[in-house]
Amino acid sequence: MQSGLLTESFTAERVAALAEDDWRRRAGEFQQPLLGRNLALRDALQVIAQRHDTSVSCIAIAWTLSWPGVSGAIVGARTPKQVDGWIGAAAIELTRRDLDEIAAAIWDTKAGTGPSRSRRPRTLRRNVA
Repeated sequence: MQSGLLTESFTAERVAALAEDDWRRRAGEFQQPLLGRNLALRDALQVIAQRHDTSVSCIAIAWTLSWPGVSGAIVGARTPKQVDGWIGAAAIELTRRDLDEIAAAIWDTKAGTGPSRSRRPRTLRRNVA
């Protein structure tokens, strides 16, 4: 969840209100311009979340699980309520359109590095006589 950034409840105002001793006040991804980029990515994921009637957190986890070879995602929560926001992620099947929109959002917002597209395994078709 990128320490809360990929949740609907995180805002620039929330960062400003963090306790002085909260490590996020000093972390780069919580400072401008990275904070703005990360929140823009979160906002772009909101459209996909609405399409699937779920949370941004679920979409972020479903995207992680869409990568070949990935069979699980390690996600931490401080409260049971936070778990409710992403517990259904494994059941979400992202479409090619969803994956393309996520890749475009990562590219457009510059909110990440590394590969942004997963490749779903193709279904093998057998010729049946």
